[in-house]
Amino acid sequence: METIKVSIIEDQEDYRKTLQMMVNGTSGFLCEQVHPNGEMALSGIPQQIPDIVMVDLGLPGISGTECIRQLKLKLPKIQFIVLTVKDEDDEIFDALTAGASGYLLKSTPPTKIIESIREVYDGGAPMSAQIARKVVESFRKPTKTRKNPYEDVLTKREKEVLSLLSKGLFYKQIAGELFISIETVKSHCHNIYEKLHVSTRTEALKEYYYKDFKEE
Repeated sequence: METIKVSIIEDQEDYRKTLQMMVNGTSGFLCEQVHPNGEMALSGIPQQIPDIVMVDLGLPGISGTECIRQLKLKLPKIQFIVLTVKDEDDEIFDALTAGASGYLLKSTPPTKIIESIREVYDGGAPMSAQIARKVVESFRKPTKTRKNPYEDVLTKREKEVLSLLSKGLFYKQIAGELFISIETVKSHCHNIYEKLHVSTRTEALKEYYYKDFKEE
């Protein structure tokens, strides 16, 4: 199994050390880089180029979101997971727009954090359930009845997968709910994104559920 290289940007020393120990204590994961602020991360991360960077938003100095934005421009292949206590709508969408692939609250259990790293590495976009709900609710508008042009584009199973994605479920949880393999879930997600002409969970939810469609 290929080792997933992780870097952490977190200003709270105890939590930073805990995360590093958790990652290094999991087979197939390695965290050699930790940074207490964005400035040090901007300098150090390009030297080693990890696969996944876990970022706190409430950093001293340069914000976590700005750190993501600058690193994503320089190193577009690196994937970012926000791990924070912040769940305000503006914070969430600023981070996702800057290039974050996942958004987790610090209350997320350790096993889910590790699972999220793997999922992002495999092309997924995990979110805490609370965050997924906020993303979905942000798209809701009191609109007239409309015809969804994608209704006949997605298969029944793809709609089921998309519905579970909208609830913040991870690949493993979706697989369990639908009694299918994780690889099959990944395949369905790939097909959904392709059919909706999007590349992320957030874009897929917005495109399918809450885009304004013209009545026929």
